[in-house]
Amino acid sequence: MVKLKRCLDGMLATLPPQRYAHVRRALLRAHLAGTSIPVGWLLRTAPSENFFSQLCCAGLCRRAVWLVLAHALAYGFWIVAWWLIGAAALEGRYDAGGWLAWVLLLVSLVGLQTLSGRWQTQFLTGAAALLKRRLLHGALRLDQDQARREGAGQLLGRVLEAEAIESLALNGGMSAALALIEIAVSLVLLTYGAGGGLHAVLLLLWLSLAAVLTWRYVWQRRVWTRSRLDLTHHLTEQMLGHRTRLVQQPVAQWHDGEDAALSHYAVASKNMDRWAITLTTLVPRGWLIVSLIALAPALFAGASTQALSIGVGACLLAYAALQKSTRGLMQLAAAVIAWDQAAPVFRAGTKKSRPALKAPAAARGGTVFSAQDVVFRYRSQGEAILRGIDLQVQHGERILLEGASGGGKSTLANIITGLRRPESGLLLLNGLDHQTLGDTWRQHAVNVPQFHENHVLSESLAFNLLLGRDWPPSPADLEEAEALCRTLGLGELLERMPNGLWQMIGENGWRLSHGERSRVYLARALLQPASLMVFDESFAALDPENLARAIDCVIERAPSLIVIAHP
Repeated sequence: MVKLKRCLDGMLATLPPQRYAHVRRALLRAHLAGTSIPVGWLLRTAPSENFFSQLCCAGLCRRAVWLVLAHALAYGFWIVAWWLIGAAALEGRYDAGGWLAWVLLLVSLVGLQTLSGRWQTQFLTGAAALLKRRLLHGALRLDQDQARREGAGQLLGRVLEAEAIESLALNGGMSAALALIEIAVSLVLLTYGAGGGLHAVLLLLWLSLAAVLTWRYVWQRRVWTRSRLDLTHHLTEQMLGHRTRLVQQPVAQWHDGEDAALSHYAVASKNMDRWAITLTTLVPRGWLIVSLIALAPALFAGASTQALSIGVGACLLAYAALQKSTRGLMQLAAAVIAWDQAAPVFRAGTKKSRPALKAPAAARGGTVFSAQDVVFRYRSQGEAILRGIDLQVQHGERILLEGASGGGKSTLANIITGLRRPESGLLLLNGLDHQTLGDTWRQHAVNVPQFHENHVLSESLAFNLLLGRDWPPSPADLEEAEALCRTLGLGELLERMPNGLWQMIGENGWRLSHGERSRVYLARALLQPASLMVFDESFAALDPENLARAIDCVIERAPSLIVIAHP
């Protein structure tokens, strides 16, 4: 690369300065178009930073300001254009200068509306991308106890509501903001119209009525959302537990309580729709009727034609602004309610990754992990699950940890691998503590959880195997993954798969048996460059033949090993 740049600089030295940069860029593009760059850096703000700062760093705040200014200017042009044509019609004067000004205003209006639409699309797209990035960042930092307490239906509800925020909050917020500009202009025009200041006060009172109706709609929408999410949670749980209910629950009880839940949802939907119709029809159309009636005294008092035309035009402008604002406020209300579900995920994204230091590899025969006087409890005032735990794991050691159910074995495994933090005590991994290693602790102490807590993602088999390594994988990584799969007895599976390691698996791909899934989990753990591996009842789904093969493979490949099992 450096040699190429120097060569081009020598060749292009005689070119004029105005052409030098263009020619040099074109030649570099032609020579480097097919070059593969294995390493690169993407410089941007961290997802955990203040969201407003992220918007500004992405240039979206500036674009929003330009959007508001363009919309306000376009609205002003539109008013002046109608003022010109209205004055000409009312006064009976038509001259070429007036027509030319009207045409120029309309042409300028088209350009401004085009720019406004483009900037609005760019702002909404950019803000939605940052919001998704923040939510994805927060989803991986949710408190695991909270995720365990919530069922699959509740978690699905959070996902659906997070999706609603993107479409409702951004579009509704933008519409409401732009409608505020139109309402402000309408207030000014009403003051100069035939109705005078009383007409403007009437609009303010009408806006207060709209606020009350919006509050009632928000309350009814909140009730409806709660009922809908309850139904979603119930339906999801019933689908997940379908086989259990099919074989164990009497047929007569399959649909108990469904009619009552659906009836409650129907009532909530009816009430919400009633207030939505009231808000979208009464506010704008009622204003049009009331405002025109309010102009009647000025008409009978013999107000000037110009004042009457301004008053009527302002009434129509306010009517259009109220139509737009009610739609925007309804979307914002839905987004505020959806925020109740998505807020925990968004706030979890504020957790910043702690500074990480690459842990040195444990010296052969040295101490890999040590714990001194560890105490852990799930609740601050609850009974300690673990107390006074002392443990040392040397490099190359194989430790079997047995105990009855509920004795704290899995909790200890989570503490060793950094998934939980103890209340007190000292933990060291390769001589370094949590504060030093930060989030990289889990890269050096790998936890292979129980079968029901591990998952196959809807991706390729290679992706599922190499989650703990860089992506895309190198040829050496793929060769190692395939060799390990064959060692664990997955060779026949690979032969059956048309695409081998690149075969899609999971819910939307190739279906794996329990034993095949279990061996994929084992291979995934063994492919991670860890100093310590903790297998928490990870062999329970294997038959005796594959169990013996898997244990031999784990003992051979794991640098240091803790296996948790029942007696």
